Amino acid sequence: MECFLRSCRSLLQATPEASPGLHIVLGNEACDLDSMVSSLAFAYFLSKRAGSGKAPVPVLNIPRAEFPLHTDNGFLLRESGLTQDALVFRDEVDLPGLHREGKLALTLVDHNVLASADTDLEGVVVEVIDHHQLERKPSPSCSITVETVGSCTTLVTERIMQTAHEVLDKQVAMLLYGAIVMDCVNMAPEAGKVTPKDSKYVHSVGVAISRSATKGALFQSLQNAKFDISGLTTEQMLLKDLKVVTGADLKLAVSVIYMTLEAFLQRRGLQKELCDFCHKHSYSLVIAMAISIDEKNEPTRQLAIYSSSALYREEMSLALEKANSPCLNLSPVCSPYTEIRAYCQGNTLASRKKVMPIIKDFLSDQERGAMHCGNPEDLGDLEEQFKTSCSPVTGFSTRQCMATRHHRHAADGSGMEEDSLVPPTPMNSLVEGCPLDRGLPRVSAEAVLERFREVADEECREDRPMQGQ
Repeated sequence: MECFLRSCRSLLQATPEASPGLHIVLGNEACDLDSMVSSLAFAYFLSKRAGSGKAPVPVLNIPRAEFPLHTDNGFLLRESGLTQDALVFRDEVDLPGLHREGKLALTLVDHNVLASADTDLEGVVVEVIDHHQLERKPSPSCSITVETVGSCTTLVTERIMQTAHEVLDKQVAMLLYGAIVMDCVNMAPEAGKVTPKDSKYVHSVGVAISRSATKGALFQSLQNAKFDISGLTTEQMLLKDLKVVTGADLKLAVSVIYMTLEAFLQRRGLQKELCDFCHKHSYSLVIAMAISIDEKNEPTRQLAIYSSSALYREEMSLALEKANSPCLNLSPVCSPYTEIRAYCQGNTLASRKKVMPIIKDFLSDQERGAMHCGNPEDLGDLEEQFKTSCSPVTGFSTRQCMATRHHRHAADGSGMEEDSLVPPTPMNSLVEGCPLDRGLPRVSAEAVLERFREVADEECREDRPMQGQ
């Protein structure tokens, strides 16, 4: 395995022009243990198949500089006798360039659709192996293996053992074994992740390395490494196990943090650090999913939602509170920060994998709402929103100003409140000459659109004297 990985780095440094190109096996953006091992093992498996065409290369889907944050990944590599130096990271290979040259094929492991920034590469995805909810549309050019097992590594192990058992040397077996044990929470049924297929293949690879009797010790060592966040900044904690979800106008960070939510909320200057994190990476909202292990060795889950936009924060909170597939059983807890909503999560079986579809549905609803803003069927509660959610700048409900807010958000990508983009509202504007002075508009699509135009004209008139000063 080590020789194979080093040969992959050599290929990237000098790919001959006559070469048919590279077959990249790409894990997901979280680069958790399951994703890393699936990428390494499946690429190694492909390299042993005769006539595979393009040279297979495993790529970890993070910059090399972020790998030290993945402490459990580093631990398992060392246990398997492998070094970080032999790995290939996303910032070390030019996937768009290879695509333009017609020298790229992609296999996705531990995810089944590319991130929005990589959608131009969708045409060269030839295979998918994943255990998440299927989002990819079927295509004759792409083989899809998606099954809701506990670990994607289980599906990779199945492929290896069915078609190329000789690939299963001790290094590969150790990687596969550690990833399955970790992803399935030491194969404990009460964790709600392990399936019969996970149990079958973890036993098979465990026999190959004589580790079946000691899986508990390996799991504990991996978990200790994973939960080791000593010395990490808030940004590093969020980057350690991060997945990004994007909609038409929103970009969300969904991070698993390995500590109690109480300890996380007590970090000095947390709200400012989250604000800076969003500015730096252009996120509109951060969802921090806290997980810790109690004295009974059982997981405790908590959740925090941050956004400087009250609209995004409240609507995301509402979507998670009302979710029923699965129901998260959220209970609000006190937060010391005005821009952070905090919850205890009663459903401890709802991992990020199960919460992500809720978040993606929320983004889809936001896109549909922005596209159809002003439709009569969407305006049933408009009058109440005007009364209770009046913006201090325009006098409009923040929900009805979604299209305007989205336009401004897209301009700067920060996800922050945009009130500073317009002149401050005069102190007496709510009693003299403000948009509400003429009463609420008729609850109809035409009335709402007309009011948008009127407010825009008023703001333009207010701006002209300032521009002349």
